[in-house]
Amino acid sequence: MNVIVCIKRVPDTEARIRVDGSGVMIEKTGIKYDMGPYDAFAVEAALRLREATGEGEVALLTLGDSSSQETLRKGLAMGADRAVLLTGDVSLDGLATAKTLASELDASNADLFLFGIKSADDDQQQVGPMVAALTGRPCVSGVSSFDVDGATVTCQRQVEGGSEVVEVDLPAVLCMTKGPNEPRLAALKGIMAAKKKPLEEKPASENVSRVRLKALSEPPARATGRIVGEGADSVSELVRLLREEANAI
Repeated sequence: MNVIVCIKRVPDTEARIRVDGSGVMIEKTGIKYDMGPYDAFAVEAALRLREATGEGEVALLTLGDSSSQETLRKGLAMGADRAVLLTGDVSLDGLATAKTLASELDASNADLFLFGIKSADDDQQQVGPMVAALTGRPCVSGVSSFDVDGATVTCQRQVEGGSEVVEVDLPAVLCMTKGPNEPRLAALKGIMAAKKKPLEEKPASENVSRVRLKALSEPPARATGRIVGEGADSVSELVRLLREEANAI
């Protein structure tokens, strides 16, 4: 069972994001970057599948600049076998990204392409399904866990009020979300081994972005709280303010 996991280097989810002086970029000074959390679920799912079957390969693929090597090395330290870095610009155009990845993946004989359901920065949830369409593979999104039986993969999806089971034929594309696949921490042995694992770097196919970011802005400051009174006598005034000023009721 051969699996390719597509990951992305994104700002750490606990980082404090500020807009830089240009108004169209974030201030990168002092920002820690990491593998997207949903991508980490996908890597863990791939590793568990390989461990369960006792065979196969887990490969990582990303689009970005040379700094993305650090993110790939983290995945290799977790246990992936090899990695490929497509050097090129990352844009907000999900279709341009999908075309770039698909051009690399189209000739692959991997049984599964795994993606995180969304990236932690642009939150578009587009690239995985687009790659599936471009490569002619069935796609299941929002997958919390899955099982492979022969040429079929059975996916569990958590939906409101219960769970949903979706079954598709291999090869397939799965977009992973949070579930039982809690990402493992890389041990020292894995970190040392990752330095010797193959990491191929090659130019990405050029797909011009048709999306332009015009401006970034920080959320407005939260208004100062107001105390309208104490006890039961203040309830009527509170209700009036919620209705007439806050439009909350």
